[in-house]
Amino acid sequence: MLTAIFVFAICFSASTVGGICGIGGGVVIKPLLDAVGIMPVSTVSFLSGLTVLAMAVINVYKNRKGGELDPARSIPLGIGAAIGGVAGKYLFSALKEAVQADRTVGAVQSIVLGLLVLGTLMYVVFKARIQTRNVGGKAMPVIIGALLGIFSSFLGIGGGPMNLAVLYYFFSMDTKKAAVNSVLIILISQIASLIMSLATNTVPAFDWGYLAAMVAAGALGGFLSARLHKKLSAATTDKLFIGLLIVIFGICIYNTVRMLVG
Repeated sequence: MLTAIFVFAICFSASTVGGICGIGGGVVIKPLLDAVGIMPVSTVSFLSGLTVLAMAVINVYKNRKGGELDPARSIPLGIGAAIGGVAGKYLFSALKEAVQADRTVGAVQSIVLGLLVLGTLMYVVFKARIQTRNVGGKAMPVIIGALLGIFSSFLGIGGGPMNLAVLYYFFSMDTKKAAVNSVLIILISQIASLIMSLATNTVPAFDWGYLAAMVAAGALGGFLSARLHKKLSAATTDKLFIGLLIVIFGICIYNTVRMLVG
């Protein structure tokens, strides 16, 4: 019971902050639950994805009339992310089959995630000095989304900070607009990921109590994040995002050391 409450608290906090910043929450949930080691890596990846899906459904619904959603750009990115997510799942399955060790797989995920988070942090800190672009058409957003999907699916984070950096740089979106559209991208890719897991019968064993706690936390986090998004300034959202990236990077370092040495 206490463990389920702990998991709920992590997922609710991560979904709320992740929804505000547009990173989904899985990028926090996955490394934190890996760190405490209460369930296998593959189970954490699957349940984290469902948590993020619940958050994204509520968040997008609540923000649909705010004027910040840009479907012409975010839907092609989301379609690309869904396609890339298939490749990412195959990469994860291939690595797991080749290594046959959950701890090693988790260490690889932590290293890759840590590098991506560090790169995103550097970009966000210095983005005022970087000239952004405004990519048009349909093909390039799909290709860019596919690359995002590969990383997100392989890492089991259901989105992540890379979305924000891409929306900043390639589409010149401001912080708040990028956050809302990132969640829409996450929603599309997570629906595709769930369908693939069910269709290929690759759903890992999981505890139904954890599933209920995590999905409920994601939904509540999606509701609260949508309300807070409207009240917080872009500057406050940026600071929250930077602080979150620093915390995630620290967790990645801890997880890498724990899984390789512990």
